[in-house]
Amino acid sequence: MVEDWPGGERKVLLHSCCAPCSGSVIEKIHEAGIALTVFFYNPNIHPRREYEIRKAENVRYAEKMGIPFVDADYDTENWFALTQGHEDDPERGERCSMCFEMRFVRTAKYAAEHGFQVITSCLGISRWKDFDQVTRAGEKAASLFPGVRYWGFNWRKKGGSNRMTEIAREENFYQQQYCGCVHSLRDTNLWRKAQGRPPVEIGADFYTVR
Repeated sequence: MVEDWPGGERKVLLHSCCAPCSGSVIEKIHEAGIALTVFFYNPNIHPRREYEIRKAENVRYAEKMGIPFVDADYDTENWFALTQGHEDDPERGERCSMCFEMRFVRTAKYAAEHGFQVITSCLGISRWKDFDQVTRAGEKAASLFPGVRYWGFNWRKKGGSNRMTEIAREENFYQQQYCGCVHSLRDTNLWRKAQGRPPVEIGADFYTVR
């Protein structure tokens, strides 16, 4: 059961970055009887083929669960303009905060325009992300739109992370090999090269049931 629901609201707009990260979040909110809509706005994902694969997987799961899915813009030019000068920032650095805020502002704007008072995100469920950094970005974005709040629930709690992996395997989701942006792809490939591993192969890996 979902805990700490803010103000008794029973409707939420969920910013989703991908199917694996959102699977257990969608399941938990849906099972609680909360009216959920998935909002997909991720202009950071590079290249376009990777973006389309991740989006398609998210659409597939939302349709299976009977949940509305909003496909927002892939305005990569705006993302690159925003993050210019931060190409070499480390993971969890300032570039990530800017990226989170950009996506959450668009989410909060949609919420304000379509009658949602609460937004949340599955970004913080990943062990590669700083949960507090994600939450700060969400709260900052929501504060720009009167009447909209960010629900900073920690979806990792009470087995959430384990359930995330279980659903990914059950659904045979695409298993992305890097965070998403061109800079994380670069850094991942540099790390893989140092480990004697081949570079990232887009569209190659899927979760399998074990």
